[in-house]
Amino acid sequence: MSKQDTHFFNTFSLVIGILVTIAILLFALSRAIGHSSQTEHLKSDALQVAAVQGRIEPFAQVAVAGHDNSALAIVQPASGGTQAAAPALESGEDVYKAACTVCHGLGIAGAPKFGDHAAWVPRIAKGIDTLHKHSLEGFQGDKGVMPPKGGRLDISDELVQAAVDYMVQGSR
Repeated sequence: MSKQDTHFFNTFSLVIGILVTIAILLFALSRAIGHSSQTEHLKSDALQVAAVQGRIEPFAQVAVAGHDNSALAIVQPASGGTQAAAPALESGEDVYKAACTVCHGLGIAGAPKFGDHAAWVPRIAKGIDTLHKHSLEGFQGDKGVMPPKGGRLDISDELVQAAVDYMVQGSR
């Protein structure tokens, strides 16, 4: 290595060292100034404290069998005012419109369309109990796939069966 190369590397290292030192000093100075002017203000601002508490609060509580769970309360999540509440499902027709029409309205994944007599006849021939069982537990056949409860596990068994009865009646 020549003398010029050695001189360049020494000078370059010195400049980098000085720049790093200046950056560290500026960082330390900004932390010192910011600490005295912002930290205490943020700790005393009620809106800021409430916002932080809202962000760090646990999103769920778990009830454990055999422990005292009386302090756990069921709390509905805040909707933010932009979402409408889901309509109450009270009949087979309501369930069909809310869940089943996605596949049975268009025939997606081999689902027989509502009102398609030819597609429903072989299924109806198996018996209503079989249709109820397939709708609750799911079914995979030659022509398609039916997920358990149509993928809506939040709907009761009775309402799912009522939806099947509604579709069968509408397809006879």
